[in-house]
Amino acid sequence: MENTMNVLGLDLCTCLLLAASLIVVGAVALVFLLKLYASRTCGYFKDKKRMDGKVILITGANGGIGKETARELAARGAKVIMACRNVDTGNEAKDDIVKSTGNNNIIVKKLDLSSQKSIREFAADLIKTEPKLNVLVHNAGTAEKKTQVTEDGIELTMATNHYGPFLLTHLLIDLLKKSGPSRIVVVASELYRFSTLNLNKLNPVDAYVPLYLYYVSKYANICFTLELARKLEGTNITANCLHPGMVDSGIWRNVPFPLNIPTKLIVKGMFKTPAQGCQTSVFLAVSDEVEGVSGKYFMDCKERGLSSGATEVSKARKLWEFSEKLANLKETDPKI
Repeated sequence: MENTMNVLGLDLCTCLLLAASLIVVGAVALVFLLKLYASRTCGYFKDKKRMDGKVILITGANGGIGKETARELAARGAKVIMACRNVDTGNEAKDDIVKSTGNNNIIVKKLDLSSQKSIREFAADLIKTEPKLNVLVHNAGTAEKKTQVTEDGIELTMATNHYGPFLLTHLLIDLLKKSGPSRIVVVASELYRFSTLNLNKLNPVDAYVPLYLYYVSKYANICFTLELARKLEGTNITANCLHPGMVDSGIWRNVPFPLNIPTKLIVKGMFKTPAQGCQTSVFLAVSDEVEGVSGKYFMDCKERGLSSGATEVSKARKLWEFSEKLANLKETDPKI
């Protein structure tokens, strides 16, 4: 080895530097190729259909997929209501969307889906100020690395990702019916396949691995959507759910050290951009192809199959019954 280096006129430090440079170049090339593959295999909604006169509510619209969904729909002329937990970042996102689309008909409203008080205040304000609601996009989501319990006594991830949207849907259902035909779009995830729904522990406040509950909440999203669609049969509202793809969004910031290091490499190399990840949400909110279609699961703007467990009717009904109790539905609340 030493003789070879001498012949080439290289010392050990130069060889190590050269090797490191080759590794970096190889890594960059791999990331580029993976990104190119992700882009080429991504399903795009290319229809130019306008949404002028439509009112669309998107939760978690201050960043990631939600922001890009809002941008796409604003560009089509819709009135977009951005429901955000952080109003400041919501207004920053709004300004960016207005600048890029030229659509000033965008409103930012405060909504914390982990708080039933916040959900009720938001819904009451929306019903008072908006005469119609054509599309409800349940996009907001969180993945917590520490177990936390909300003011309502519910585990934070499940409260934000499932029980909050469950309550919000109930409170807005009459406005959706009045505005029909209307659509409910639920952003779920293929990650549900790595979990199961324990019907004896639907409020896991003592979970050992809090991040796992993100997967569980996505399972719940699917069961909720399918049962919601069954209950809405015969009405003018459809409900569908989707997998946006693995997307480079803020949801991955909670992966703890040292797992966050390889996670960042995977995310940057293999995952979709938020603009790519929002395509199926936009498709379900806009496309004539899914007019009247309900209770289905989509990926890359195409219908996909679900596991047998996720489509089990009895499981979905038990989740619904438990959710009614945990969401503290009142006799005076709208019925689905």
